[in-house]
Amino acid sequence: MSSNHHSCSEFEENKYQSDIAAATFAEQANSQAARPAATGRRAAMGAKKIISLAVTLLAGIGIGMTAVDRGRAQDESVVHILAKKDKVKHFDDQINANVEKMMEDGKTTFRFDTFGDEAFWGATLQLHKAITGSQLGGVGAGVSPNAALALGLKVDVDALPKSLRKHLEKGEVDLNDPASTLALLKADAVVGVKGIFQGDSLTSMGITCALCHSTVDDSFAPGIGNRLDGWANRDLNVGAIVAAAPNLQPLADFLNVNVVTVKTVLNSWGPGKFDAELFLDGKAFNPQQISHGVVTGTNVSGATLIPNDYGLAGFNQHTWTGAWGTVTYWNAFVANLEMHGTGRFFDPRLNNAAQFPVAAAHHLGDLPHISPDDDLITSKLPALQFYQLAIPAPSPQPGTDFNEAAAKRGDELFSGKAQCNNCHVEPLWTEPGWNLHKPEEIGIDSFEADRAPDHTYKTMNLAGLYVRENGLFMKTANKGRYFHDGRFATLLDVVNHYNTFFNLGLTEQEKRDLVEYLKSLPQPEE
Repeated sequence: MSSNHHSCSEFEENKYQSDIAAATFAEQANSQAARPAATGRRAAMGAKKIISLAVTLLAGIGIGMTAVDRGRAQDESVVHILAKKDKVKHFDDQINANVEKMMEDGKTTFRFDTFGDEAFWGATLQLHKAITGSQLGGVGAGVSPNAALALGLKVDVDALPKSLRKHLEKGEVDLNDPASTLALLKADAVVGVKGIFQGDSLTSMGITCALCHSTVDDSFAPGIGNRLDGWANRDLNVGAIVAAAPNLQPLADFLNVNVVTVKTVLNSWGPGKFDAELFLDGKAFNPQQISHGVVTGTNVSGATLIPNDYGLAGFNQHTWTGAWGTVTYWNAFVANLEMHGTGRFFDPRLNNAAQFPVAAAHHLGDLPHISPDDDLITSKLPALQFYQLAIPAPSPQPGTDFNEAAAKRGDELFSGKAQCNNCHVEPLWTEPGWNLHKPEEIGIDSFEADRAPDHTYKTMNLAGLYVRENGLFMKTANKGRYFHDGRFATLLDVVNHYNTFFNLGLTEQEKRDLVEYLKSLPQPEE
């Protein structure tokens, strides 16, 4: 600001001196008016030249000042732009750093965080004692590695100590000894199970998201391999594992039934299934399963297939039935109400005693308002969601996972005669927006839909179907199984259902071609 003040002062002083000079010459010209004309004319011409010079000088000063101001403004503009670019670049760096942190934190939470649920699975149900066995301070026969693998539990080969891995390769580990299971737990090698140890003694245990939503690639042996996060464990028999807990009385009290009933229900689930709504409404069995107008089962278990946690980005509802929300809602729901971690949860819809009598009785719609310092769940939800949405659906290989020629023909059918694309919108393979439908719109009974807040089913996203259809990294008996309860054994059964329900008129060849196209999803982007 001081330089501007000096320039203006100098300008005013110059202007004042020029005005004086002009006035002086004017007076001199008037005083000599009586002199000879030639002399007057010479004086007048001299005055005019001086005045012209003064005007030119003043104009030059003004132009110079304008140029200086304009240059200064341009310099300031350049500095501002450069500073802005630096800020953008700096914030881009912050975004990139946040991406890396969210991914790493989310992966750690998904794989290893129990949210404090060992207080339930260990201290309350005492499941760790059933694993340990009576010879090692627990109860019963214990759970050997072979027994654990039979129940569908998986082992992360990358977590095995080199010495243990070498012994396994040489067949020097007793896979029928519960002590070997404890060694695996202590190495954090049992996917989704967290052992709590004091020395070599297993004193408690908890479970993580990976228990149900990860499997392994069997690269070392069946059930032992590299982790596959997001791939539903279709072999995991959750019901049988929980039923083995020494103390099921808390579950019986919660459901207001006896322990025998609890065991019966848990053992009805079978591999790859879990009934999350049981602890909301107490309904364990579907009295009449109906598909395309035909009764296809009676007193069918209310458990649903464990869903995949991959290919979830870009669409809304993520559970089998309607209005349970996206994956982050379900994370909060499961971590608090199913895994029994320590946190906050709020959903007033669970106060509806007519639809959710068990939840309403236990006030599950608004858990106690504990201190944030005691909340072991809520702060983990953002990164957990970020990681899950980043997990891509696996891509099938032409010629290995599907017939490429048949899939090309099926592609035309999918968007044409078969009308699949009406709901399974490419490339999400479900609807963008509100991807829910009433039971009568898809030709099945309403049992499971009626256990959800708005009595609807979600349009299933189709990416990665070949994994189930081909039985990739799962026992042969557990392959296939479609819709929420696994009522259709194969994709061809699903196609037959819709062909009948919508009167599509597909030929047998067209049905097979459509199946091959479904197995080809997701296809690589062109």
